[in-house]
Amino acid sequence: MDIVINESLKAYIDPLTADEYQSLEQSILAEGCRDALVLWGEMLVDGHNRYGICRKHGLPFQTVQNTRFRSIEDVHLWMIDQHLGRRSVSDFQRGILALRKREILAERRRIEAEAQPAAESEIPAAVDDHDDSPPWSTDPSAFDSREALAKAARLSSNQVGLIEKIQKQATPEVVAAVKSGAISINAAAAVATLPAEEQRAAAMAGGSELKEAAKRARESKRKPREPKEPAPQPLDDAADNELHALRQRVAELTAENQALRDEIAQLQAALA
Repeated sequence: MDIVINESLKAYIDPLTADEYQSLEQSILAEGCRDALVLWGEMLVDGHNRYGICRKHGLPFQTVQNTRFRSIEDVHLWMIDQHLGRRSVSDFQRGILALRKREILAERRRIEAEAQPAAESEIPAAVDDHDDSPPWSTDPSAFDSREALAKAARLSSNQVGLIEKIQKQATPEVVAAVKSGAISINAAAAVATLPAEEQRAAAMAGGSELKEAAKRARESKRKPREPKEPAPQPLDDAADNELHALRQRVAELTAENQALRDEIAQLQAALA
């Protein structure tokens, strides 16, 4: 049978790095393609890299049908679950996948809520406990809390929050940098708070500039210190001379005032 490649499905999960692809190719050349490719009808769901390597070198491979899929969303959920369990997937990638799963389940729950409820007498079909158990059987509310989502992605709640911020605010250039490991999740979340043009410029300049941009972003969020009282400035010569003259004039007026008081006292004594 002809195998159909859905490009959007192939790109749904981040591709392997050059080193990872080379390692997989060497493994297949040495041991053959041990894992069967997963199909949904004629569409390839899992094993795009293995399929490409086998075609390139003319190597045999096996396929297996997953007949439980009912929609492309089911396929996406299955792919997400497969990759969440793989050690080679980075923390950032796992966070993004878990967030995607939450979005799919939330949309599915919204649609189910709008649909007419099933009859009370209807008995739900039993679910076969198998590796290919339907991903749509997952309770949609299971991913409502950040804690549950973090547990599924094997991350902390704080990491999930940072990844959400990156997903919503970071430019594609910053996202690419954190995917490649040029910048940490923590630093990328800080850079994501900067204006888009500043993010792009920092990402194009490389990892060092991204780290500096993250530092600037963090410093700008800190509470500004209370301004100190300005220190008295030394007077110049002209101002100093004017002040000295004023003080001297005050002393003279004070002396004259005292002399007038003494004179008035003497006149009052003479009149008495």
